[in-house]
Amino acid sequence: MTYVVTEACIKCKYTDCVEVCPVDCFYEGENMLVINPSECIDCGVCEPECPAEAILPDTEDGLEKWLELNTKFSAEWPNITGQKEPPADADDHKGEEGKFEKYFSEEPGEGD
Repeated sequence: MTYVVTEACIKCKYTDCVEVCPVDCFYEGENMLVINPSECIDCGVCEPECPAEAILPDTEDGLEKWLELNTKFSAEWPNITGQKEPPADADDHKGEEGKFEKYFSEEPGEGD
């Protein structure tokens, strides 16, 4: 098992999860984070820290797409190991539906 970041992170990109991760397995895209499934130790400390409830165990139904996306982009995006300010409009997008189709970007973030 591993944890994955899902659509709820897009345009919110809170980094509370990054701050508590003991193995630094988060990677930063332009408008979301992903977890490297090979590095995740399944400790689960990140899941309750996410204000957008975007982190879920990959054992939940329907998360295959997100496991693939996390795997792909954690190999391309830079590592992030510390908390940053969320986007100014993060709270406006919290809970919004259809964010992947509207906003997802393959562009990398800044990382550390």
